[in-house]
Amino acid sequence: MKLYKKGNDQSYTLGVFPTIELLKHRPKDVVRVVVHSSIHQNRGYPMIQELCQQYHIPIDVHDRTIEKLSPKNNCYAIGVFKIYTSPLQQAHHVVLEHPMDMGNMGTIMRTMLGFGYKNLAIIKPAVDIFDPKVIRASMGAIFHLNVAYYDSFEEYYHAFSDHEFYPFMLKGAKNIHQVHSHQCHSLVFGNESHGLDDTYLNYGQSVFIPHHEEIDSLNLSMALGIALFHFSKAEFEGKEVLREDV
Repeated sequence: MKLYKKGNDQSYTLGVFPTIELLKHRPKDVVRVVVHSSIHQNRGYPMIQELCQQYHIPIDVHDRTIEKLSPKNNCYAIGVFKIYTSPLQQAHHVVLEHPMDMGNMGTIMRTMLGFGYKNLAIIKPAVDIFDPKVIRASMGAIFHLNVAYYDSFEEYYHAFSDHEFYPFMLKGAKNIHQVHSHQCHSLVFGNESHGLDDTYLNYGQSVFIPHHEEIDSLNLSMALGIALFHFSKAEFEGKEVLREDV
């Protein structure tokens, strides 16, 4: 196997947990699983074996492949899968304009999943979501999400014109604490380095997140986490425990 490059028709997970998430949620796209000879020490291996047996996916033991593809020494499993498409559903969306940081992208995907947002629109140019570094940073959350790329925000806007739009901007017209949504909406965020430009003031209700003046702005993944928490409050405010099985 070769190191992943953008444009390849296959990619791969790095690690036991992302590989399990791949096998659970995209089994039809999995080509094979490669494991290290010492994986028997990992408690997640029985689950990999069970899922591979269930979906008739071959498991290869090949230490050199693991060592070549993984930048870290603690990788015991790699799931090889075909690049796939997953059209957006009519539900709440997150929209990212030109995201470029792989770590941020993975964190955003994991945070989205945590707050029940499963549709992500990305305006190009942007990071490649199937880069193994993004997949690893997402801890496999990517396999739960529908993700679609668009050439421009206008293209996305016209495709989902029935949504409420909330661009998050330093110049936003309304404090997030004063904003409430009761229908399908799109939370729109700009690039890590420069955010959204003034044209986004013309789309929907622009929003700002108030914070002390000691900082200029919030990190993209932090701002998005705050927004997801705020807009999903109605779903979670009745919960009295973190997990239903506690």
